[in-house]
Amino acid sequence: MYQSYPAGASTPGKPARPEAPTSVIRAVRLMYAGAAVTLVSLVISLVTINALRTALLTARPNLTTTAVHSFIVAAIAYDAVSALIAVGLWVGMAITNRAGLYWARTVATALFAVNTIFISIGFVHPAFSAGQAITWVIWLIGLGALILLWRRDSNEFFNASRRPRPS
Repeated sequence: MYQSYPAGASTPGKPARPEAPTSVIRAVRLMYAGAAVTLVSLVISLVTINALRTALLTARPNLTTTAVHSFIVAAIAYDAVSALIAVGLWVGMAITNRAGLYWARTVATALFAVNTIFISIGFVHPAFSAGQAITWVIWLIGLGALILLWRRDSNEFFNASRRPRPS
């Protein structure tokens, strides 16, 4: 059996990774909250599906039962898939940012920018609903997380992962 170090000798360890500052820990908690609120929004959309059916029939009374059913199934599928992707992204960003991976907060920032664009596109509709309120809550959670991720103490934590480690 091959041993790279003599028995009893201590193995040279990598320098300890700095602990995540409070700002990063709070940002990660917000990201988990974003995932939870996203799941809540999915549950709300599923619970209120009959309201969607009623609104659809009111707006388009000539639709067939099959057309309404197809639209509802498509809406449920879209909501479920998009919510699960969003939850995965929230959790993934929480894990990678907590680990201090330098690229993770840049990706989180890009995802926030994309979300902002989508919300801005949806903002052109003057009607306000509970779904839009939850969307804005989720957006505010993302904003809070980003503010925390880009603080000075967070910068030091993320920059530490870029520094070459002594061998």
